[in-house]
Amino acid sequence: MTTKSSSKRPVRAVVISDAHLGTYGSKAEQLHAYLKSIRPQTLVLNGDIIDAWRFSPGYFPAAHLKVVRYLFKMLEEGTEIIYIPGNHDEIARRFTGIDFGRFKIDNKLLLTLDGRSTWIFHGDVFDVVMHHSKWLAKMGSVGYGILTGINRMVNAILVFFGRKKISLAGKIKDKVKGGNKETVTKFEAMVARLAIRKGYHYVICGHIHRPVKKRIMTPIGIVTYLNSGDWVDNMTALEFEAGDWHLKHWDASMLGVVEDSTVEEIVSETTEEIFLRAFKEILKS
Repeated sequence: MTTKSSSKRPVRAVVISDAHLGTYGSKAEQLHAYLKSIRPQTLVLNGDIIDAWRFSPGYFPAAHLKVVRYLFKMLEEGTEIIYIPGNHDEIARRFTGIDFGRFKIDNKLLLTLDGRSTWIFHGDVFDVVMHHSKWLAKMGSVGYGILTGINRMVNAILVFFGRKKISLAGKIKDKVKGGNKETVTKFEAMVARLAIRKGYHYVICGHIHRPVKKRIMTPIGIVTYLNSGDWVDNMTALEFEAGDWHLKHWDASMLGVVEDSTVEEIVSETTEEIFLRAFKEILKS
């Protein structure tokens, strides 16, 4: 389903994350165009909106500043904005609890829409590297930024020769930061189990730059896990409408969004599988 941006679409709630404004890889122009196409009641900024780790006073283009200014305009027009800082903009966590009416800062959010609960947080709390080797994570962030710059030059050459663009940075990130299938599944399973124990219907994260909607089932319940992706490689957002969350991809050529209606297969874990996994972990210890 594709929506043109000739008029602003009213949306109940929107979640975006990982814009990394202030870096060369940020798709600020596309994000600005997307924000201008919607009129959400609630907008959740789910972390890493401005990249303080790689922030440089000498690089904050007009397109990036336009996004920040437009967020203030959305506030003026009546949108409620909840800002959940991530690891790259963790400096804002010192302001957790601030409430200016339509603008709030918090570490997590429990949103109830149409009688269904959605638990939203950035997700870096489950990142082992972040907690035990923060310097390594920051070093990797700098390297990722350099690779993004190289990627832009490579893509310019590919386009000149009529070839399709590639994402070198995204591929490297898949290898070094939880992007491989096994690690992401563990991340999703960990988040899902906690959400199920709390009795939530949905759980939404950012952080790993991997947009997805997946129903995850365990012996104690089921939850829908969603990741809002990013505005570096994927240009994705989550929108709540018609009683459900939908994953939307911004299509710059069409100046509109394309819905990804795919809900990945239910990931089940039987009691026997849990016992076997626990037994293997005991043998390893």
